[in-house]
Amino acid sequence: MAQRNLAAPPTPWSQHLATPTAASSAYVHSSSSIIGDVRIGEDVMIAPGVSVRADEGYPFYIGAGSNVQDGAVIHGLQNGRVDGDDGQPYSVWIGEDASITHLSLIHGPAYVGDGCFIGFRSTVFNARVGKGCIVMMHALIENVVIPPGKYVASGSIIINQQQADRLPNVQDADLEFAHHVVGVNDHLRLGYRCIDDIACTTALRKQTTTQTTQSNGMSTPLPAEIVNQVSHLLTQGFKIGTEHADERRYRSNSWQSCTPFSGTGQTAVLKELELCLNDHSGEYVRLLGIDSKAKRRVLEEIIQRPGQKPALNAHSSAAVSTSSKAVAAPSGGASDVSGLAQQWLSQNYQLSTEFADERRFKANSWVTGGSVKSVHALASLLAEHSGEYVRLIAIDSKAKRRIAEEIVQRPGGQTPVISYGAAPSSGGSSQSSYGASSSKLSGDVGQQVQQWLSQGYKLSTEFADERRFKANSWVTGEAVANLQAVDSVLAAHKGEYVRLIAIDTKAKRRVAELIVQRA
Repeated sequence: MAQRNLAAPPTPWSQHLATPTAASSAYVHSSSSIIGDVRIGEDVMIAPGVSVRADEGYPFYIGAGSNVQDGAVIHGLQNGRVDGDDGQPYSVWIGEDASITHLSLIHGPAYVGDGCFIGFRSTVFNARVGKGCIVMMHALIENVVIPPGKYVASGSIIINQQQADRLPNVQDADLEFAHHVVGVNDHLRLGYRCIDDIACTTALRKQTTTQTTQSNGMSTPLPAEIVNQVSHLLTQGFKIGTEHADERRYRSNSWQSCTPFSGTGQTAVLKELELCLNDHSGEYVRLLGIDSKAKRRVLEEIIQRPGQKPALNAHSSAAVSTSSKAVAAPSGGASDVSGLAQQWLSQNYQLSTEFADERRFKANSWVTGGSVKSVHALASLLAEHSGEYVRLIAIDSKAKRRIAEEIVQRPGGQTPVISYGAAPSSGGSSQSSYGASSSKLSGDVGQQVQQWLSQGYKLSTEFADERRFKANSWVTGEAVANLQAVDSVLAAHKGEYVRLIAIDTKAKRRVAELIVQRA
């Protein structure tokens, strides 16, 4: 089928008659119209009935792995530009692995970041939508900047910056759905190319039954937990890196950097991660999350060990009895946790700990635990938090920074996890429950609040009834300055969900969110 790719018409503001350009791996359906200076990246899918007109405003950019679905319209005003990720001005910039779904309108000047999902019939005009945002159906976004990783509920009208700054963060389920849509459209792209008989056999042999391709000699796709971890890091604006080590280097903690990742979108990063794991299949490989602005690592996670398939923390299923004088060896033949602690202690690092229940772990909201000066102290702490995630942290006291983090325990012990809203167990767990009927903060919730206050964060509140909670549409409450003020807010909203927000006033951003009461 011939693609309807036309030059821009001559106008007083444009005389260069630019024509669209598309990567060879992209697919543009014949019933779509692509006009003017439109630059289409690798593996892009342009569905039937799409109109992309760079005739008034220009140029347009559609990044690798993105999909533009049936009936979507992309256009731009003559005046007004946004800065693309390459630093150049564009009328419309759509990043990598983005989904512009059925009948949506992107009207320049407009920026849609990597991994964004723009829902059915939603409109983005004169706005920037940050990386990893989820915009649901029938929403209007105009004249604002949406921070990365935010969720816009169906029917929302976001037309001032205060509304944009108060949007909630996306949830894991939202990200999984957005990634699924990208994967589905990638398979559709291959299928449509097959109809046109363009490298059909090669394309179909490379496709997989999951979002992650089985290229580069990998016998199995990346596990979902690794894909989700990578997605979580990219959504927060962090870069991805990897390091590898053979047995000797692993024992001496002397890691070597893998080839830096050249891609920025999720699809490209996952492909390069697969390649790294395949190249070092008989070695240890760890995943790095890197905050390039602060020039520091935010995550170090071993995802492959010799003789084992890639997985997050394959070593961290140890359970420790209270009578043990050493940390039990992890299952699966992995290296001993006590050996790791002894190794870091021998290198004169200070050891600290953090713990999290299932909810906190999913939100990446860890609670600071005590420092440990011996393997025996570590065993006691793990026993105390036997039903929770615990991670061990090595700190260089001279440089005043973390040099490594390792999850050394996951839920699976006999001590039950008491979630917020549940009744306390009769066993006297160190985790205090906090339900809607409670009037005082206690346990790890109180400790977390005190920690935020001691760090100089401003604390605010939000509340929601059952309907608003399901729609992730919270109402802003009052600021709080101490634990007693939090108690007052909880009492005023008894029977509702209440969450506490920690705000860095200097950076003018939220640093953490914690639900402290459930309906």
